[in-house]
Parts: sequence; C-alpha cells; structure tokens
Amino acid sequence: MSSPVDPVEGGGPVEEPVPLPAPRAPRRRLFALDTEPLRDPAYRRLFGGVAATMLGQQMTLVAVPYQVYALTGSSLLVGLTSVVGLVPLVVFGLLGGAIADAVDRRRLLLVTSVGAAGTSALLALQALLPGGGHLALLWLLTAAVSGFAAVNQPTRSAVIPAVVGAARVPAANALLMTVRQAGVIAGPLLAGLLIGLGGLPLTYAVDALGFLVAAVLVRGLPALPPGRVAGPLRVGAAVRGVGEGFAFLRTQPVLLMTFVVDGIAMLFAWPQAVFPELAGGRYADSPNSLGWLFAGISIGALTAGLTSGWVSRVDRQGAVVLAAVAVWGLAIVGFGLSPSLGPAVLCLAVAGAGDMVSAVLRSSMLQLAAPEEMRGRMQGVFLVVVVGGPRLGDLRAGAVASAVGVSAAMVSGGVVVVVAMAVLAVAVPSFRSFRASRSAHRV
Repeated sequence: MSSPVDPVEGGGPVEEPVPLPAPRAPRRRLFALDTEPLRDPAYRRLFGGVAATMLGQQMTLVAVPYQVYALTGSSLLVGLTSVVGLVPLVVFGLLGGAIADAVDRRRLLLVTSVGAAGTSALLALQALLPGGGHLALLWLLTAAVSGFAAVNQPTRSAVIPAVVGAARVPAANALLMTVRQAGVIAGPLLAGLLIGLGGLPLTYAVDALGFLVAAVLVRGLPALPPGRVAGPLRVGAAVRGVGEGFAFLRTQPVLLMTFVVDGIAMLFAWPQAVFPELAGGRYADSPNSLGWLFAGISIGALTAGLTSGWVSRVDRQGAVVLAAVAVWGLAIVGFGLSPSLGPAVLCLAVAGAGDMVSAVLRSSMLQLAAPEEMRGRMQGVFLVVVVGGPRLGDLRAGAVASAVGVSAAMVSGGVVVVVAMAVLAVAVPSFRSFRASRSAHRV
C-alpha cells in the first residue's frame, strides 16, 4: 500500500497520527457514585421524588406493625398484616405494569403519588381515633397504600431510559437504589424515635408529605408516552396486557433470567428469618445484636451504592450479575458459619453489596433489553419478584433452621445459590454474554 503524500510540500510520505489511548479515569472516580444523570432536570425530579418518599415509606413499614400489635397484642395479626400489604403489591404490581404500558406515564405517576399521599394522611387520622386506631381501617388503608405504590414504582422505573438515555441507565439506577438504601437505614431509626415519643400520627404524616412532594415534582415532567399511542384506562385491556407480558417474557431468555437469578438468591439464601434465633442464642452476649443483624445487608448495599461508579461502566452485565449473585451466596455461607456477631454482620454487608450490584444491573438489563411498550410490564414483574422472593426465602430458612439448625440452613442455601449460578452460566449463554452496548439501540 502506498504511503500518503503531504499535498503542501509535495514530497515524502506523511506519518499517520497514532491514536492516543483514552485517558483513564482517576481511581477515585472509578468507584465514586456516578452523579451524571442528576444533570438532567427531568431525572432530578424523579430522583427527588424517590428521595422524598423513601424515608416516609420506611417509617410506615415500622409504624403499621407497631400499631397492629399495640391494638391487638397478637404477633399472629402482625404477621397477617404483612399478607394484607403483600396481596395488593402482587396484584397491582402486575396490573400497574400493564397500565403503565397503555397510558401516559407522567399522568399515572401523578395520580398514584396523590393517591398515596391522601391514603397516608388518612392513616395519620385513624391513629388519632379513640383507642389508638381501628384494626380493620388500618388494614384497609395499608392495602390501599401498597396498591398505589405497586403501580407507582414500576411506572417510575419504566420511564428512566426515556429520561436519561441508554448510556446513563445504570448510573441512574445506582443513584435511585442508593437513596432507597439510605431510607431503609434512616427510616426505621427515625420511626422508632417518633413512636417512642408518642408520635405515631406524625410518623404517618411524614409519609404523606413525602408523596405530596413527589407529586409536585412529577407535575413538572414532560409527557411520557408508553411507546405507543396512549389511550384511556380499561381494566380488561390491563388484564390482557399482563398475559401479553408473560407471553413475551417466555420468548426472552435474557429478561427471564433477570428474574430467575434473583428468585434463586432470595429463595435459598434470604437470611432474615433466622435473625431472632441468632440474636437470642449464638450472639446473645453482643449488644443490640438483632439491630445489627437487620442492618447488615442494608449497610453493605449502601456502601456499594456510594462506590458504584464502576457499575455504570459495566458492559458485560449478564456475567457480572451472575458473579454478584454468587458473591451473595458465598457471603451467606460465611454468615452461617460465623461464630460471633462482627464476622456475621461483615458477611451480611458483603452479601448486601453483591445484591446491590445485581439489582442495579438487572434493572438496567430490563430497561435496555425490553422494548419501550413492554417496559412497564417487565418492571411490574420485577417488583413482584423482589417483594415475593424474600418472603418465600423466610419460609424456607425458618423451616430448614427449625429442622437442622441455623448454620445448616444458611450454608446449604448459599451453596445452592453458588452452584446454580455456575449451572446457569453454562446453560443460558445468552444471559452470560449479554452486553449493554448491544441493547442501547432499543432506547
């Protein structure tokens, strides 16, 4: 091949410029939380809405069971209250995703935020009733709040790609999940303080105020159509939409796997059911062992969120999800074998960090690989798996721990998770090889 000639000098060959390697980001920026999506005004509104609602939502999750026990003195009724909240989450999580794929998503976010604010305000008022409230009314309002949240959350997740663009989806998810974890830690602490001071109505009122702030922020968003012409809400169409979503999911092994890996992790290695037994037995000599055990996973998840800059740059998302879930399983094995509280909490924190990485990337894969007109339904299924998995995991862990002991329950579950991830990596190569860069064209 002939060399290029300099047209000015007309003489000898010109050396082609050697491309310089792209400058490497400073090490601290590789791990620092990526705040780039916050430059987008629309995303700032979404983020502000989540930040405003998470604290109050977590406070309500503490206040409701506390009030039920104060009214009834029955732990059984406290347990039934969890089911009261779970049923609308499952039903409206699926229906809400279908609704989000049929109507303007901005309007749906506004309606559900206002509805949740009003219902939380009613919770505050019922706490002022003579006798400290009424159980049936408390259950009814709890179910209503869960229903509004079950529609709001998948809708909010479904609009992220349209708001920030494909390249910033992982960073946007990391920001949202980090602020959620902060709420998971701070909300119960603040709720305990307020309830101890006799402020149960105020606790519910904070939740109502958060949803009201979110509604005001959502009102400033542009129209967010669902990828097709938005039409009026029809219940029959929403139900059919749920079926269409599951039919679509069966043809998409990558999307299906985002649910399967999390389901396996939660079913076989969710540890929360054994915390009371450990706090009263193995770790009884350690101060506030129960509180530390319950906080361990969230501490790890929050730490991972604050150092998640690298996660937003991951291209081979499927492979990293498999590795992160395997880390979860290994950490639960370590938790089951921990002789003292310190190593146990450390293992839970490592598990929480692995789960955080997995959750950010799985959510991003759903948002990138699903077509626009299916994103609401996929996020609805995601919500159901995230909510239902730990509850089934509690059942398994409690049953196995009762039969063969806590250590055996945790170690066996963790081993199953690690082995399952290795098997799935071989059995579903399309998931293992999934790359975010190849799915960006869908957005």
